[in-house]
Amino acid sequence: MASKSMAFFQVLISSIFLLVFPRCSCEVYDDVAKLKQCRFNAIYNFGASLSDTGNQIIEIPQVWSTKLPYGQTIHKVTGRSSDGLLIIDYIAKSAGLPLLEPYLKYQNATSFLSHGVNFAVGGSTVLSTKFLAEKNISNDHVKSPLHVQLEWLDKYLQGYCHDAKDCQEKLASSLFTTFAGGNDYGTAFSQNKTLEEVKNSLVPECVETLKHVVKKFIHHGARRVLVHGLPPSGCAPLFLTKFSSNNSAAYDGFGCLKSYNDLYNYHNDRLKEAIEELKKEYPHVDIVYGDLYKAMQWIMDNSRQLGFKSVTKACCGPKSEYNFIDNFHKMCGAPNIPVCEKPKQYVYWDSGHWTQNANKHLAKWLIRDIFPKFHCKQV
Repeated sequence: MASKSMAFFQVLISSIFLLVFPRCSCEVYDDVAKLKQCRFNAIYNFGASLSDTGNQIIEIPQVWSTKLPYGQTIHKVTGRSSDGLLIIDYIAKSAGLPLLEPYLKYQNATSFLSHGVNFAVGGSTVLSTKFLAEKNISNDHVKSPLHVQLEWLDKYLQGYCHDAKDCQEKLASSLFTTFAGGNDYGTAFSQNKTLEEVKNSLVPECVETLKHVVKKFIHHGARRVLVHGLPPSGCAPLFLTKFSSNNSAAYDGFGCLKSYNDLYNYHNDRLKEAIEELKKEYPHVDIVYGDLYKAMQWIMDNSRQLGFKSVTKACCGPKSEYNFIDNFHKMCGAPNIPVCEKPKQYVYWDSGHWTQNANKHLAKWLIRDIFPKFHCKQV
């Protein structure tokens, strides 16, 4: 009788535990090699710091990501804006390809990397410096916005391909990816542009430019394109510090700024519409939306089960509410700036970039989501 009572008690406790701590669908680890089934022979990536693997530190050697603690988890400073690897690295790993090298490291090489190249540059924008200036937004510090990265692609292909037909054949099995858009809006907000101004004057142009970029990829021969949307930047330490509000209604249940997240969601909705238009125009091409917003939401919804202690505070930064102060000499990487003991317990590494652990989980969610949309055959 006692053993039956004990068994009943254990079942009861287990049931209560599951009610209080529901299981998350976190079993994405079996998907780590899924993209290998797509048989991509190369990856060509474009964008900014969320996927830059070393171009910015070649262009601007004085940025803080040129030194530790950046790269501390992989014991190597590479120019990645993280303590370790990025989402694009995990995508490459999943595809069974080497990690992407930065274009500027090999721009004058006589031999060309056959497994792909990373053209992304930290800080870059989708829109040109000239266009932003016309909107009274200064962006002079950015040397390589997206149109420059496309020029690099043209130069690379001139050496990699014998002719246009050869390019079409070589690129047909490649994956083209973009991680872009956030810096256009962040720069505008930092120069006192309102949410409404950004929504009306920048979002349509940004989405249209990304649409043009995809067409350029297809013109060169791309048959599989992954276009990432924007994450909920209203959760980033930089946004939470610079645009804080005394109105509690401005924040959601995670402590993120709702109005900024709404703007980034608006961008994503317009981008998804543009992708649907492109699919109709190019039915022979797989154009897939990478839902960084939902991936990030999944992490925040399941942060405790995934082992995260903080979802809005930076691991690396001066001690403050979000461990960020808007001062170049007080940023992560500057002398005497503290770093948390366990980066894997933080979603954010610095003011706006994720830790390796967060990147790993984001990548695994994304890979599971995008894999069936590329119609890859099981092997």
